[in-house]
Amino acid sequence: MLNRRILRIKAFKVIYGYAVRGGMGLNEALYELDKSCEATRDLYLYMLAIVPYLTREAQARIDAAKGKFNPTEEERNPNEKFAKNALSTILENDPDFKKLIQKKKLSWEPYDILVRKVLDSMVRSDYYAEYMSHPETSIKEDCELFKKAFETEFEDLEELHAILEDQSIYWMDDLGYALIWVCKTLDSMAKGRSWRLPELYQSDEIKRQKSTTDLESDNAFVHKLVTCAFTSYESTFNQIIEIVPDWDKDRLFSADMAIIALGVAESKNFPTIPRNVTLNEYIDISKFYCSPKSRQFVNGLLDKLTQPAE
Repeated sequence: MLNRRILRIKAFKVIYGYAVRGGMGLNEALYELDKSCEATRDLYLYMLAIVPYLTREAQARIDAAKGKFNPTEEERNPNEKFAKNALSTILENDPDFKKLIQKKKLSWEPYDILVRKVLDSMVRSDYYAEYMSHPETSIKEDCELFKKAFETEFEDLEELHAILEDQSIYWMDDLGYALIWVCKTLDSMAKGRSWRLPELYQSDEIKRQKSTTDLESDNAFVHKLVTCAFTSYESTFNQIIEIVPDWDKDRLFSADMAIIALGVAESKNFPTIPRNVTLNEYIDISKFYCSPKSRQFVNGLLDKLTQPAE
């Protein structure tokens, strides 16, 4: 599930936390890393779990309309295609999915207002109208509908970001990636496959699919990366001060330092990864987490500190 790009970001957040707070031991840093990685898969589960809630809300609206004193013809004979979609039924009856959702206490019940808002937006959409206009029903069509919903309804929804931030500090910035994996799951289920919990690391997912063991572990990669960046943090900091002695060390922001420490650690300790790949990865991360003024400084230092020895 987790590829190396997102693992580098998670490593950055751990080292950044160390840079800001200090007083963190290596074991605590690795523990935070593992919690952060697992949390992304939990977020994937949480987002997929909204499917039955949306379905139940649709059925509740149909039942309420039928129960009116004088319902219209449409209310007496509604189109129940969405309310009876097969995807929701499959997820609600899947013992592994249900067990995980219950074990991790992932519930949308406290957020019924958001569920209703999402359903309202779906019902107004062209993709929903097209889905409802087809009399045939199939798991493929249901999955395609929900895939469009996950692609369009959630990532820019401010209320959702607030909910996720309240529930877990580890879910910040991970929504887009979790939604990608929800859509991958829907693609698989559209082909008639059963739901399956993705492997936590992409290398393990590839090993499972291709039945191979000849692949470097992403788990080992990110643990080694954090360990090397953590243990060499002070020496990397001192190197920077030597290179730019006139630079006020208080101006070396924690985010900048965390990225530099990780870039240097990866360049020195992972010889099979090309230097330009390492630099490009951390330069990209700096675009999101460093200020515009410090970005050039970070890039220049990364380039200088990762130069191969002559």
